[in-house]
Amino acid sequence: MANMNQQNSAVQKIWNLCNILRGDGVSYHQYIAELTYLLFLKIAEKNKTERLIPEGYRWADLVNYSGDDLLTRYRDILTFLGGHANEKRVREIYAFPTTVFSHSENLRAVITGINKLDWSAISSDMMGDIYEGLIAKNSQDARSGAGQYFTPRALIDSIVRVTKPSLGELIQDPATGSGGFLVAANQFAKEQNSTHAFAKNPPRFNGMEIEKGTYRICLMNAFLHNLDLNLILGDALTVDAKELGTVDVILANPPFGGRAGSARKQRKDLPFPTANKQLAFLQHIYLGLKPGGRAAVVLPDNVLFEDGVGRKIRQDLLERCNLHTILRLPTGIFYAQGVMTNVLFFSRGKTDSGNTKSVWIYDMRTGIPAFSRKRPLALEDFADFEACFGADEYGKAKRKDLGISGRFRKFTRREITDRHDNLDIIWLRDDSGTSEDSSTDPSELAARISLLLKGAVEQIDLISDQLISDEGESL
Repeated sequence: MANMNQQNSAVQKIWNLCNILRGDGVSYHQYIAELTYLLFLKIAEKNKTERLIPEGYRWADLVNYSGDDLLTRYRDILTFLGGHANEKRVREIYAFPTTVFSHSENLRAVITGINKLDWSAISSDMMGDIYEGLIAKNSQDARSGAGQYFTPRALIDSIVRVTKPSLGELIQDPATGSGGFLVAANQFAKEQNSTHAFAKNPPRFNGMEIEKGTYRICLMNAFLHNLDLNLILGDALTVDAKELGTVDVILANPPFGGRAGSARKQRKDLPFPTANKQLAFLQHIYLGLKPGGRAAVVLPDNVLFEDGVGRKIRQDLLERCNLHTILRLPTGIFYAQGVMTNVLFFSRGKTDSGNTKSVWIYDMRTGIPAFSRKRPLALEDFADFEACFGADEYGKAKRKDLGISGRFRKFTRREITDRHDNLDIIWLRDDSGTSEDSSTDPSELAARISLLLKGAVEQIDLISDQLISDEGESL
């Protein structure tokens, strides 16, 4: 308990230093990315890894600098480390640096605040947890705008507990973010094995992140947790994905909404071109698994019911993989209004046909109050789901259909075919006795209509772009 209190105190004190920068219009997300530069130097001093950093460019050099322009010296340090540090990890963290500081006085205040923390009471093991705590606070703050993308740690931990990442496996997150899934997978494997076995054959990780600031945060997170991670700055929906290869396990929460690929062309190896980012990521994930590999991916409701290319992708998934479990998540987990989500659990077949015989669905949404910042998701909320899922990571444990009034039900491939491969299956009624299938809740109906219309418009845009591209290539 003492360690937890020290950790929380350190997180809060470092977080509060951001108030110094609020007058300069600095967002919390920018602040966390900036802290990566400073905390790396301080932690290197604390845990005796300063050999990674050239002399003259270390924490003490910042703290003790007495010149008139600290900010210029700081920028010189960042630039030098990004281009000339001997250690690759250091160069990656400081690559193409930009600072949010605009005044030496503010920089000095933050450096002093960090230096005044009781670092003697902070163990090396706590440093990674403190950094994760800062990332979590960023997501919980409404002004940060990051909450709609942040995957709650309780959800990550539950997904990891049922998928059971293990020693020697290559584990991927193609939309890595700050690295939450990978850190949790590494911790799970460490806890499930002896120190000797883990050290001899730890899991390996690869991932891709498109945003430079978040890429930097993930590198720092991986460094503090000692992950064997190959992280690529790029877009998994473009040709960049060739660098990822096939893997044993994929755990992911692809970003919501928005047109896939931005100004860059979408990769051409996806069987079904689509402007829907989630449907494109889903294809990347099931095609990126080795035969027998397994995946868990967080996806919005429209992936379950969207017609046209959405249905074709679901059919392809059901053929190539065993989609054994769907977890319908409660509302309020992600702070973007109207976003309702699910977790799809599947494994790649040895062949590419006939792999899904039945799909089990756990409804953790109907009749459950929405979660919020005041009532955050907790790991114990997943206890019943985990019990129903069973101990086998491939969904092969003995399971029981709980019937029309239960939360866990089995649907055969034939039943799914009869539903035109629509996986948005609802059988429970809420407390008022109204079927969710016929819900007239305005926000839910508006969200679904918005998703359908946005998907249709983006698909038309994609087809238009392809026609223009084809005409250009034929000239």
